[in-house]
Amino acid sequence: MGFHDSAGGRSPQTFDAVVGPHLNAAFNYARWLTRNDADAEDVVQDAALRAFRYFGSLRGDNPRAWLLTIVRHTWYARASQLAARPRLVEYEEMTHAQPDHHPDPEALALQRQTSDRVRQAVESLPDDFREVIVLRELEGMSYKEIAEVVGIPMGTVMSRLARARERLLALLGPVAIRGEAR
Repeated sequence: MGFHDSAGGRSPQTFDAVVGPHLNAAFNYARWLTRNDADAEDVVQDAALRAFRYFGSLRGDNPRAWLLTIVRHTWYARASQLAARPRLVEYEEMTHAQPDHHPDPEALALQRQTSDRVRQAVESLPDDFREVIVLRELEGMSYKEIAEVVGIPMGTVMSRLARARERLLALLGPVAIRGEAR
C-alpha cells in the first residue's frame, strides 16, 4: 500500500480514504489520553485538521501510526496549556458493553464490575504507561508502531509495557488478570 507515485508525489488517494478508516482508533486513543469523551472529540478534531493540512507530508505505509502521532502531539500540546487535569468521565462503550448472548443479571453485574475495575486500573496508570498499554492491548499496535507514535526507542516501549503490566497485575491481582471467577 504505497501512498506515493514513482515521482515522489501524492497518489490520487483522498484524505478520507487514507485517514478516515483510522479515526475510530484516533478517538479511542484520545479518549484514553484525555479520560473523557468531550476532550477526546476536541483532540481528534484538532488532530484531523492538522493531518489534513499536512496530508502531503505523509510518508510510508502506516497512516494509522502517523495519525495517532498527531493525536498524541495534539493532546500533549493542549494538556500543557491546561492548569488542571481532565476530569474522569465513565467510558460508556467499555462499561456498558454486552456480549451477543444474554447472560443473567448476576453475570452482567459481575462483568460490569470487572470492566469498571479494569478501566479504573488503566486510568490510574501514569500517562506514559497508560498510553503504551492502550496502544498495545486495545489498539493492537506493534512495538515498532508504538515507538513511532510515542517517539521513544522500541526498548523503552517494551520496558514501559512490562512495568505497566506489573502495575495492573498489582492493582487487579492475578485472579482478575486471568479472568477467573472467585
